Amino acid sequence: MAWLAAGEGYEISLVEGRVAARSTTGRAAGRQLKSLPKALKEHPEVDRLRRLSEWLDRHAAACVAQVDTWMVSSLPVPTELLARVWPDEAWQGALRDVAVVGDDPDEVGFLRDATESGELKVVNLDGETVRLSPRTVILPHPVLLPDLDDVREFAAELGIAQGVEQIHRATWQKPDTFTAGATEVRDYAGGKFPTRFSLAARATSLGYRVSGGYATCKVRDAGAGTEAAVWIGEPYYEDETTTGALSWHDENGRTVGLSDVGPVAWSEGMRMAAALYAGRKIEEGTGA
Repeated sequence: MAWLAAGEGYEISLVEGRVAARSTTGRAAGRQLKSLPKALKEHPEVDRLRRLSEWLDRHAAACVAQVDTWMVSSLPVPTELLARVWPDEAWQGALRDVAVVGDDPDEVGFLRDATESGELKVVNLDGETVRLSPRTVILPHPVLLPDLDDVREFAAELGIAQGVEQIHRATWQKPDTFTAGATEVRDYAGGKFPTRFSLAARATSLGYRVSGGYATCKVRDAGAGTEAAVWIGEPYYEDETTTGALSWHDENGRTVGLSDVGPVAWSEGMRMAAALYAGRKIEEGTGA
């Protein structure tokens, strides 16, 4: 970003997300200062840059959230859309090196560029940079990727660091069989929290929605909407509470039997339940 005049003898700019200043006079002219001079802290231009920095942070977070939604929902994304947003650094940060699948569902590649013509440059699993021009691409959930361990190993060799948690996302494979009529999983039930509020706060800080007595997350699995829900206690309950059972519901709110839960919905529901449970109160001492 360019340097802007601010008061007598100073210029300011955004450097690595924060407002920085440099002197324009004297022996230190042109040198970035370690901190903002007192004379600049209330300057209107400094306030404007601070608000711009906050907006850029929100924008970057929104881009990551959108790409994450595409990924967990297996939504087809138009390549033309990727080409349009690619020049934006925030979108690039969220999209670069994300695994994509084009017309061939067996060909996975890591996205490196999207040109104005709608052409994508990806690095395939043979280490070759190839060009793709599909009308849409899928950002596959890792539980759907065949040979996920091999993909992760290859990504490590390339030094890939994704802005969206995809290939290194924690996944849970759905078991092959269930008890007839089963609708709940209690693997992560019983995690104690000081209050219901603290458990709800953990859920929202992890990006999950709190509705009534549940923490929830929505995904689209095989084209159908599914919501995973973990019981966290009645609203306004002030005493100690515990995590409850995990269940799934369809778009009409009907409970889905475990045998009918899709692989992505299963993995994301278990991921949410495990993340909530990980923040539980750990008892110390013998026999804890």
